[in-house]
Amino acid sequence: MLTEEQVKQALSRVLDPDIGIDIVSLGFIYRIEIEGRKVIIEMTLTTRGCPMHSFLGKQVEDAVRELPGIEEVTVDLVWDPPWHPRMMSAAAKERLGFSDEMME
Repeated sequence: MLTEEQVKQALSRVLDPDIGIDIVSLGFIYRIEIEGRKVIIEMTLTTRGCPMHSFLGKQVEDAVRELPGIEEVTVDLVWDPPWHPRMMSAAAKERLGFSDEMME
């Protein structure tokens, strides 16, 4: 049976094309739901006007479809809660030069 961790591993291969960091580390993935052969991904982006929304959504769908046994993938783009740099992993923050003081 497919696990959330396996889906996250697949999604960690999806990179933000502007900065080259994966969308899991950037904190874009809000929810992963597995219902048999269907996976539902709830994700966000840094801003509503991000021109990469279609591209990244397709990359997410393709990455999850590569997992064995998956027949359907739904990617829902959400804006609540709004994305904030504090949602990034420590490694992503360090790579982008964010300090703890900047997160407040």
